[in-house]
Amino acid sequence: MTDVTLKINGETRSASVPPETTLLKMLRENFNLTGAKLGCDIGDCGACTVIIDGKSVNSCLMLAGQVDGREVLTIEGLATPDHLHPIQKTFEDCASLQCGFCGPGVIMSAKALLDDNPNPSVVEIRDALAGNLCRCTGYTKMIQAVQEASKVMRSDTVRRLAKTNG
Repeated sequence: MTDVTLKINGETRSASVPPETTLLKMLRENFNLTGAKLGCDIGDCGACTVIIDGKSVNSCLMLAGQVDGREVLTIEGLATPDHLHPIQKTFEDCASLQCGFCGPGVIMSAKALLDDNPNPSVVEIRDALAGNLCRCTGYTKMIQAVQEASKVMRSDTVRRLAKTNG
């Protein structure tokens, strides 16, 4: 067994898992975090995307032992029960998702992008979402939602800075 201690969604958690256990399996089975989905199991679809130490990662390709001591953010860590993250809200407002299977992975990829680049171009958004496959949409509304989230998040940052400086 491999002992793994990590910070998930801001909370330190531990599990003892067989060494071949993927991060995705540990998240779902040991911590009941089921937002990341098992789609292809070979890193092609992006349904299992989470953020590790600020970078989007396919959790089906990473062993649980590789995240020992690291920080993991899943879709469950973005919102509170009464407040959606701006990315989630714009995806809802733009009707960017249909069945929702790919949604958590797409949203986590968008978050990693916007954390790194608050004002991405359409090409940069397409690039960031390229690892996420969706069978229901044509991606156009997803790109629009990321553009809108970018605007909302930048204006929220400006408002926060104004409050602290004013």
